[in-house]
Amino acid sequence: MFERLKGFLPANLALNSLPLNSLGKFGKAAAVLLGMYMLIVFAFGFYWSGEPDPFSVTDNMLEKVSTASPPVIGAATTTALIRVAETMLDKPGGYLSNDLTPPGLYLDNIPNWEFGVLVQVRDLARAFRENFSRSQSQSTEDVNLIIAEPKFNLPNDSWIFPASEDEYRDAVVAMESYLRRISNPSDQDAQFYARADNLARWLLSVESRLGSLSQRLSASVGQSQASNLDVTALPQSTPASGQRIVKTPYLQIDDVFYEARGTTWALMHFLQAVEIDFETVLRDKNALVSVRQIIRELEASQRTVFSPVILNGGGFGLFANHSLVMANYVSRANAAIIDLRELLNQG
Repeated sequence: MFERLKGFLPANLALNSLPLNSLGKFGKAAAVLLGMYMLIVFAFGFYWSGEPDPFSVTDNMLEKVSTASPPVIGAATTTALIRVAETMLDKPGGYLSNDLTPPGLYLDNIPNWEFGVLVQVRDLARAFRENFSRSQSQSTEDVNLIIAEPKFNLPNDSWIFPASEDEYRDAVVAMESYLRRISNPSDQDAQFYARADNLARWLLSVESRLGSLSQRLSASVGQSQASNLDVTALPQSTPASGQRIVKTPYLQIDDVFYEARGTTWALMHFLQAVEIDFETVLRDKNALVSVRQIIRELEASQRTVFSPVILNGGGFGLFANHSLVMANYVSRANAAIIDLRELLNQG
């Protein structure tokens, strides 16, 4: 049959060469386009993987509070919360934790950094709603904070109906409205109470977060963790042995590290704001030095990581262990927060 078809084709056209030539040209074009696409994705992925730089809490406050009079008490902490949330959403690449397409799909360091930031934003937003904005436990919750706090608690990986970043932006808008109201002398309903007990309650949640994070970082090399040695001493759901080995899975070591980087980045700014808003209280409790020491530890945790990968060498081995270095700063900050809470709770 092929011999008979040859008579109907031009003499210089071979039947079996047409598909191969077309396929070859198509394959080359597809390969070039694929290579260009992968190069672009890699370039954007590299750019988006950079961690945001710290910002000046004081300059940020003066920029966001556009009034002729000095900023009110609470403006520094409120504007720091707004700026931290905005940075999480508007940094290069935007919010990546719910991305379904490359390069956001395969990036995991920055999404874990985002989660560390988000947890601290949630805790501080809850402190605003439950403590900072209320004179006592029986007082009414602020109308803007009732909106902001639950919106920050939407799951971090929801991509539609609703998208996480849309809800977080709505929360930022609510916090901006709260900021305008506490800055308005004629609005008596919006308040920020810079009391020692309010600050101590928020620090208690910070202490718990850092304690857990320190243990997870230290578990990068595996560690023997003591539980309750006398399992009959306290009621518990599941009997546990007195000793167990805890080790972070190898593929999750960098995840925990970057979550810690996001946590300490956010906390560094929040405590710088606390130093401004709670200055009178901290001086009265002789706790100002303690706050500054915590900030120094958190700033040290933000030093540049020059290694292209997060190393996991032994504690006294030949290679560095970035997780243990981070755990050192987190633990020191946590210990200083415990001391700070004790000072605040003293009469």
